[in-house]
Amino acid sequence: MAEITYYTAEGLEKLKQELHQLKTVGRTAIAKAIAEARDKGDLSENAEYDAAKDAQGHHESRIAKLSEVLANARLIDESKLDASKVLALSIVKLKNLKNGMLMTYQLVSETEADLKAGKISVKSPIAQGLLGKSVGDKAQIEVPAGLIELEIIEISR
Repeated sequence: MAEITYYTAEGLEKLKQELHQLKTVGRTAIAKAIAEARDKGDLSENAEYDAAKDAQGHHESRIAKLSEVLANARLIDESKLDASKVLALSIVKLKNLKNGMLMTYQLVSETEADLKAGKISVKSPIAQGLLGKSVGDKAQIEVPAGLIELEIIEISR
């Protein structure tokens, strides 16, 4: 049983586009590579054919995985979320109490996470330590570098 994952509209659309690309362009390219390899002669000693079939297996596996993810994906209706607490899709402004540094993160699904864009997975240690907290709350979070203490400055959507 696959778990339900919540996505932004943008993240869900990216998954759908990737699946469409794999099913159309990707399958066509793999079929062409298999046909070209098959035309080169004896299949029992044809490494190119074996490689193309392996690539097809990996490709179909990725399609199956994405199809499963999409089947269990749910779009979050942001209008119904409580903006006073940190939840999935919250944009949280934090202050590191040790060094005074300010940072802003949006809590998103694992597949949408992109640290450079300020998007962290809701399953990350930092997000797990922030979930359910309100503005002004402090959170002590165990990360690979040690214990950090963060204060929630602002929560938005």
